[in-house]
Amino acid sequence: MILDDKQTALAIKTLSEQDSTLAALINRVGECRLRGKDHPDLFGTLADAIVSQQLSGKAAATIFARFCVLLDADDKKPQPAQLASVTEEQLRSVGLSRAKALAVKDLASKIEQGLVLPLSVLETLPDEAVIQNLIQVRGIGRWTAEMFLMFQLGRADVLPLDDLGVRKGFMLTYGLDAMPDKKVLMQQAVSWQPYRSVASWYLWRATELR
Repeated sequence: MILDDKQTALAIKTLSEQDSTLAALINRVGECRLRGKDHPDLFGTLADAIVSQQLSGKAAATIFARFCVLLDADDKKPQPAQLASVTEEQLRSVGLSRAKALAVKDLASKIEQGLVLPLSVLETLPDEAVIQNLIQVRGIGRWTAEMFLMFQLGRADVLPLDDLGVRKGFMLTYGLDAMPDKKVLMQQAVSWQPYRSVASWYLWRATELR
């Protein structure tokens, strides 16, 4: 299921009816702004995700911009073929760590080989199949693939169990003394289906409330 305005409105209605605690959070936060991008750029999006790992938003944006300049991608949509003549040393010179330099090279290679499926194919696959296809790339783990599903493909029912923001938001919203383990979160999330992406988005917002 893909999130659009109609589905998002239905998600909020359904979640509010199924979970009174989450309903209170939804009322405090207001409109859900989670939407998938209409035409995500596969390589650029995933390369940006790799570059951004463990960095602040500002630092990540600066390094990704330098990465695009290095590849002559003025539109900030670098293509795999542009990495063919770029060395690891050049990638490191614009701010990528060795691990990230190797990861973006591996991503480009696997896309060109067809091991990472084209976007038009990924859009037709179930969530887990998309995850399994993407995590074969060096530097892309389950969390990165889940973010791709939520924010690029607009999938409605993704629950990123390893996300610290979701877990902290759950703790705050449900008045727990400690961060929940995966089992507790999964049990509560049964009532959120098929809109766990929207529930997760609201739990992220819970960490920003004062």
